[in-house]
Amino acid sequence: MAKLKSLIKLEGSMEDLTFYKGTDGYFVRTKGGVSKNRIMNDPAFARTRENGAEFGSITASGKLLRTALGPMLFRAKDSKLTSRLVKVMAQIKNLDSVSARGARNVADGLNSSSSISIFEGFDFNARATLGSVLNSIVSVDTANGAVRISAYNPMEQMRSPEGATHFSLQVGFLRIDFATGVYDLTQSPEEVYPLTNGTISPVLTPDSEPTATGTGMHFILIEFFQEVNGVPYMLNNGAFNVLHLLKMS
Repeated sequence: MAKLKSLIKLEGSMEDLTFYKGTDGYFVRTKGGVSKNRIMNDPAFARTRENGAEFGSITASGKLLRTALGPMLFRAKDSKLTSRLVKVMAQIKNLDSVSARGARNVADGLNSSSSISIFEGFDFNARATLGSVLNSIVSVDTANGAVRISAYNPMEQMRSPEGATHFSLQVGFLRIDFATGVYDLTQSPEEVYPLTNGTISPVLTPDSEPTATGTGMHFILIEFFQEVNGVPYMLNNGAFNVLHLLKMS
């Protein structure tokens, strides 16, 4: 695969070359390779088929999580989230110690205690990580999903974008079963604070506990706004917003 450097940006096919646009620019690659029929049936490509099946499984798991997070994810994500999430899902899949090669999956990988160290602390917006935005201690009650943030001064212990006048805090409690695809997300009311000097000690509790079974996940969402004449406006399409996986249970 080569990167195209030209004043003329091409997309499509020309003889044995395929031109396409990716997130990092325009690329060109050659056609050809082994036929799909051979890959699907030739014993020599058994490993390829197994790898393909597992890749499809982890891709589906990543999509399921993104769907489950719904509006929280829409407000804080980066352009490479899908690929970053697939990478993490692949690491968790590799922890599956019960399924045959080609059938390893995220649901069984999560049964390993090592999955927690891989997944906890994941930031859905790499441009604004929790550690780079908030300098305070955050604790989670895994029973009801309540999140406590130790007393802090937003003007001194938060990195806020230029022009921001307010920020909001919200937490989510998700239970998700990657084997069945069933999930339930409950959220706390959104708490809005002005970016002024003073100490706050937020306690955010979801309205209820999720009814689904499966892996428990606890998230925090931080959004920044600029208020003009009493109307809040999101800054730069949410580029500075945080969505962080605090804890798994």
